[in-house]
Amino acid sequence: MAKTLRSWTTALCLLSPLLAPLPAAAQSAQTLAALKGLAPVSALGASETGRAALDANLTVTGAIQAGTGAVPFLLPLRDQRQLALRDSFITDGNATELADGLGSRLGGVYQAKARYAADETFTNVAPSVADLLGYTNHVAKSDSNAGKYFFANATTNGKAPVSEAAAVLLTERGGTTDVFGKAYGRPAGTPGSDAHGDARPFQTLPSLFAYRGTDYFGRPSHSLDWLRGPRMNLLDSPSYPSGHTTYGYTESVVLAILVPERYQQMITRAAEYGTNRIVVGAHYAMDVLGGRAVALHAVAHLLANDPAYVGQMRRNPAVVAEMGRETHAAVTIPDYRAAVEAARTDLTAFLKDACGGTVAACASADTGRFRDAAANAALYDATQTYGLPVVHPQRVGTTDDVGRLAPEAGHLLTAAFPVLSLAEANAILTETQGPGGGFLDDGSAFGIYARLDLYAAAGKAAALAAAKQAPSPAPR
Repeated sequence: MAKTLRSWTTALCLLSPLLAPLPAAAQSAQTLAALKGLAPVSALGASETGRAALDANLTVTGAIQAGTGAVPFLLPLRDQRQLALRDSFITDGNATELADGLGSRLGGVYQAKARYAADETFTNVAPSVADLLGYTNHVAKSDSNAGKYFFANATTNGKAPVSEAAAVLLTERGGTTDVFGKAYGRPAGTPGSDAHGDARPFQTLPSLFAYRGTDYFGRPSHSLDWLRGPRMNLLDSPSYPSGHTTYGYTESVVLAILVPERYQQMITRAAEYGTNRIVVGAHYAMDVLGGRAVALHAVAHLLANDPAYVGQMRRNPAVVAEMGRETHAAVTIPDYRAAVEAARTDLTAFLKDACGGTVAACASADTGRFRDAAANAALYDATQTYGLPVVHPQRVGTTDDVGRLAPEAGHLLTAAFPVLSLAEANAILTETQGPGGGFLDDGSAFGIYARLDLYAAAGKAAALAAAKQAPSPAPR
């Protein structure tokens, strides 16, 4: 039987966010929940604290893009910029660009199997892993893509108005569209801006560091190729939230759950991936924070088997080419946790066989950039808020009860460490949550996901899981 390959179709409805945000269909309950959670950004211009945050958003973004920001990269600046250029190509068919977070040993064997041979042709580690990634990415991507035009000009595709239920999400909080364009002197349709709204940093920053390098495939490339074309044309692609970041966190969390020995490193890789969108000039810090919240919110609801998220026919944007024939792939996952377990079984077997030892032993054999736990923690901590100022002062110093407001969030830990109860996992998320008062932290359930510190939480979860599994001392 010929080797199974998967490739993106060229049909518009199946295009990856690599090209442009997908036009949203009528807003589902799932999508409305994400839009409502992201909506605090729309009211930033109406308050003094919000305007200060918008000013800081541009300043912080410009500093990171110029290489003078406060984020401690894991690589020298020149190398980080090159990685950002590679990361501009989205490997959402198999998560292989992110898989270096698994470590030099496990990541190496994963990337040797799951490869992109060309822009539209790729392989996977196992069908169960491919289906899990495809379904998960489609769910999170639909939320992220819906936000693009919604916050730019309250449409689904740049032209068609959103539903009344969606429009209310702006009016009920006195929000407006095109927040970034208006704040940074590039309102929609003006020279140098986005035609729809929410112009991107490469359109609004007073200066942009542009550079040459090589792309994911090792071909000569330039950072502007991924902003103004021809590799990626973002000139009329609204900025908020970041689709790349949504993908980066979505699939990094999936890999973290499947290989819990590398949970913290995979979360670090997600933080790095999102930050690289700032480095290349494509996104603001707020875009990245929005994309992260969307991803964690979607994956948590999937893990909880929320009926709004599972049991649907998701048109996997892949084409399965086998024995010379192509068929459009579609995936339905009625029980997401069962799909996770099936994928974990297959991925674990593959990794053990390919690396020649236990997954735990191979996971610890890491000579790559994620080998330093202190450096990983520092990077993740810096990206928790990117240093943006408080917008909701009443939220500063608060500690939200995650189990009460967003109980499904605990599944982000229990799926990786099943000996923990959901109550224990949510208690850890409550204890480790990041600082309050950020622009998305309005006291809502979605706002919880903007505060989650999965790096710290995973460390405590792993320690508690190890303690619970330790043999009891022999009686004397």
